[in-house]
Amino acid sequence: MSDEFRTEQDSLGEMQVPADAYWGAQTQRAIQNFPISDVTFGRRFVRALGIVKKAAAQANRDLGLVEEEKADCIVEAADEVIAGEHDDQFPVDVFQTGSGTSSNMNANEVISNRATEIYGGEIGTREIHPNDHVNYGQSSNDVIPTAMHVASLEAVEKDVVPALKTLRDALAEKEAEFDTVVKTGRTHLQDATPITLGQEFSGYRTQVEKGISRVQDTQGRLAELALGGTAVGTGLNTHPEFPAKAAEYISEETDLTFREADNHFEAQAAHDAMSEAHGALRTVAGSLNKIANDLRLLASGPRNGLGEIDQPENQPGSSIMPGKINPVVAESVNQLHKQVVGNDAAVSAGAAEGQIDLNLYKPVLASNFLQSARLIANGSEVFAEKFVAKLEADADHCEERVEQSMALATALNPAIGYDKASKVAKKALAEDKTIREVVLDEGYLDEDEVDEVLDPAKMTERGILGDE
Repeated sequence: MSDEFRTEQDSLGEMQVPADAYWGAQTQRAIQNFPISDVTFGRRFVRALGIVKKAAAQANRDLGLVEEEKADCIVEAADEVIAGEHDDQFPVDVFQTGSGTSSNMNANEVISNRATEIYGGEIGTREIHPNDHVNYGQSSNDVIPTAMHVASLEAVEKDVVPALKTLRDALAEKEAEFDTVVKTGRTHLQDATPITLGQEFSGYRTQVEKGISRVQDTQGRLAELALGGTAVGTGLNTHPEFPAKAAEYISEETDLTFREADNHFEAQAAHDAMSEAHGALRTVAGSLNKIANDLRLLASGPRNGLGEIDQPENQPGSSIMPGKINPVVAESVNQLHKQVVGNDAAVSAGAAEGQIDLNLYKPVLASNFLQSARLIANGSEVFAEKFVAKLEADADHCEERVEQSMALATALNPAIGYDKASKVAKKALAEDKTIREVVLDEGYLDEDEVDEVLDPAKMTERGILGDE
């Protein structure tokens, strides 16, 4: 920003604003009033504000409410905001007035001053006015929740879902690759009946597939827009056709389907849709955490852990232990899960705090939601490409260990009964023998029968072994 200043004015009086800033007096007041976190809204939300202001100008132009030439200048300025050309002009802290009025006025002032320039005027002259033109037929109380939904749905559909599909595909490739690798299953972290590594990965792949569905199931509620409700939901000072027209333009701009809210009072006083959609993100983050934890365990070692898969060597793992390699990418996924859980606490608490006709937690709801979406999207891409895709199975080690498993005795139940099978398992453990060796020693089955009943690969399929 320039060291020189210009004077701008709002209803409280004059304010000194950096001469080269597109924002005005109200934004400057917000900068001074909220030096709280140094966290400002990012690309997704600023883009959404630009989309809302553009759509409003287009609708007002069509309805003859804003002069066409001025509306076109607003549209051009808003296009620049949408494209990210003025992100540095949105300096307001996330922790501000609960309606997000400061951010709405930030957008109004930036677009007003830039549109005035396009119109042929000078910054600060308000030839295209922030309230009378850019904010015509709107209120912060309906603009901000509209921007919240636009930004959130775009983040979900354009960032989160594609990233999850990338991860799903990477897991599906490993599912097929590991289909014939038979290993010891584990329940309670104890040896259980055999399973293929591909079957375990099918579970991970399905978790991600269902996560995609969960997130997309919330789309219909996020697609409802509060725009047109103005101050309290009644639509005072806006044209009856404005909400639907603006929603059409927003849909056109985003290539997503948005519509006017079913009930404007609900859309402004409560944010259950945001809470629901973030709950789906939290669930997805939990799925990613579970998968990352499992892969860390399966790759533990390399000599004194499970060691059933070999992890990629992404970077040296220790500043003191030479040659140590850690599952750093999986650990980053574990950490993003904890952040998303924390964000969900803020989102669910904030969404539940609507008071009478307005929820006053809009900025923090938007910020936390968009951070979670960004973490899940980026984390899923990195997890897929830098970890999952590079995993290798240690098939020989898996085969060796499954033969030593006490849980193979489970397959003996139909052949010799549970009590004898328990005796076999305990003796095998006590004498450091395999289940196969003890069964033959005890004479419960002959070699052909043992080969049929204690075939680990067959144990990974539904059915009763030895039953013809």
